[in-house]
Amino acid sequence: MGIYVRTAELESEIARMKTEHESELAKLRSEIADLQDENERKDLLIKHYMEQIMIARHRKFGVSSERTEIPDQIGLFNEAEILADIGVAESVQTERIEYERRKRKGKREEFYENVPAKEVVHELPEEERICPKCGGPLRECGREVVRCELEHIPASVTKIEHVQVVYDCCDCDKNPEAEKRIMVKAGVPAPVIPNSGIASPSLVAYVVSNKYVLALPLNRQAEEFKRLGIEIPKQNLANWVIFVANVWLAVIWPLLRDELLLNEIIHGDESTHQVINEKGRKASQKSYMWAYFTGRDSPRQVVLFEYQETRSKEHPQKLLEGFSGKLHVDAYAAYLGLEAQGVTLSYCWSHVRRKFFDALKSIPKDERKCFPASVGLQFCDHLFFLEKHYDEERLTREQRERWRKLLSIPMAESFFAWAERMLPKIRLESQLGRAVSYALNCKARLMNAFYDGRLELSNNRAERGIRAYAVGRNYVLIISMCSSTALTRYNSNVNNRKEHCYYVNN
Repeated sequence: MGIYVRTAELESEIARMKTEHESELAKLRSEIADLQDENERKDLLIKHYMEQIMIARHRKFGVSSERTEIPDQIGLFNEAEILADIGVAESVQTERIEYERRKRKGKREEFYENVPAKEVVHELPEEERICPKCGGPLRECGREVVRCELEHIPASVTKIEHVQVVYDCCDCDKNPEAEKRIMVKAGVPAPVIPNSGIASPSLVAYVVSNKYVLALPLNRQAEEFKRLGIEIPKQNLANWVIFVANVWLAVIWPLLRDELLLNEIIHGDESTHQVINEKGRKASQKSYMWAYFTGRDSPRQVVLFEYQETRSKEHPQKLLEGFSGKLHVDAYAAYLGLEAQGVTLSYCWSHVRRKFFDALKSIPKDERKCFPASVGLQFCDHLFFLEKHYDEERLTREQRERWRKLLSIPMAESFFAWAERMLPKIRLESQLGRAVSYALNCKARLMNAFYDGRLELSNNRAERGIRAYAVGRNYVLIISMCSSTALTRYNSNVNNRKEHCYYVNN
């Protein structure tokens, strides 16, 4: 009996220990799984940070150009035969697509085409016009242009004195009965800026052009005038710029907007900056400069900038009110509201390409050829290569649409098919995952670019245009369109400029 009890107790103890062991084992397995998950998350995080570090290093120390070698990449798609002569009709076509190849001018001819010419003739002195063989007189038998130079005349300042002529009547002066002498003065045009003794139209235009075209700060312009022997305080220059904006240019801006909206194709972009001394806002707050540009085929090119404190969707909707054409933009969500008023959005393929290009930056150079991002990059490069070829052949709108239907659209559809196959195989948090997801999310609006021969694949027109503003963004003078009351206060006290101008500090 005692042996039986001991055996039962032993079995019970064994079962308890087995249960505890299994429980401990399950706990350890759970901890191991948690540690493995944590390690995977850390590995992903490390990879993410390594990608960011590689991209940051490339931006700081690498080549800024995003150019890639196109010819080697074209072979991947086996399209070289088609591109060899785009003017030859393919067997799949029922209609020959033709274009007219125009002979281009040489670069030197285009360079000097609009430059005024002045001849400098080099002749022999009269006493040296003797034949070295027979001693007879030499005569001119021809001329030869040896070289062409460009002469630069530095800026100069001339004092223009407006002299008013006063007239009186000779007969009245002889008449002793005349009570008052008749005096008549010649008319004098009003100055471009009231109460300014030196501001001429050419001088003000020079200052404004230097400020906003060449991004030359007003204090540097004041120093340049000083080197010419003229003292013009930078405060005076600022007053001129404000007056010109409020009085002269404020009338032109609405006309430019009306002209912009007459176009069927517009490019849009926005850029950030910080503004100090702006009423009711901190200097650290971001403001935005919205920019709009006409398309490349527009007969009257318009560039329109609009300053706004925010990046709200209300701003493009208000400025483009009544516009129902096609708008080239990036994938910023603020532009989506324009589709309700009939605007067709055409997204930028350069943004797609740039994301694949950034994904390659985080990969060692010897591994980039095998990395999937290189395939996405090559698809984009091929599409841009085709567009470049269309431009070189100067195709018409209809011809471009036909060739896009034949070559570009199938290539774009192949790209999106590849992206859909890649999506389940990659991490969405990685640079490659972001590039693929971005392309697929924007597919419909990216494809819009191929359906109209006037549209471009990229929004580089707007990005290049706004870059001119961004170059001088650190010291840009933002002019607010002040009311008539404020303008009266401005005229009475030109030194009080806080209400009308803000300095950007980026």
